[in-house]
Amino acid sequence: MTQMRQDLADGGEAAHGLRNWTAVKTPILVAVDISERSQVALVWACNYAAMAGLPVTALHVLHDPAESPGKYYRKTRGPLRPISEVAGMMLAEFLARTQTAYPDLEPLAQIECATLEGLPAHTIVNHARRLNASLIVLGGRNQSGFQRLMNGSTTQKVMQLSSTPVTIVKAPGL
Repeated sequence: MTQMRQDLADGGEAAHGLRNWTAVKTPILVAVDISERSQVALVWACNYAAMAGLPVTALHVLHDPAESPGKYYRKTRGPLRPISEVAGMMLAEFLARTQTAYPDLEPLAQIECATLEGLPAHTIVNHARRLNASLIVLGGRNQSGFQRLMNGSTTQKVMQLSSTPVTIVKAPGL
């Protein structure tokens, strides 16, 4: 029997290291863009977190892209609000809708939220590093190769830049 196996069998140093390793509760980071596909990714991440006993952090990256200007529009009349405040309100509404649709999903009730400004891929990867996240979860788009080439793909960039494991959750028809 190898020394490692013997230590594990005897409850030695390797077993204690294994216990310490499994006791670490690093969060799952879910990047949400307040879309249906990111809701599917968030629900998947919460189900996974419930099984693994991990916390979940939802991150929305504040970025007003050229291909969809006006994403952070005001829904009501009144004084103008900073774009970061509008994005935070949209994220809160998104999470409330998700919690209403999935009331029995416990990690949703305990979710941590963050809204950061920046380029999406870099901001997601940097925040995952800061959190020491165990996993990054993203909702995938059904884009053709040409669309990815023309628009770029945040998902692809995150996978290239991240040393944290990345899971892409695709929803049928989205």
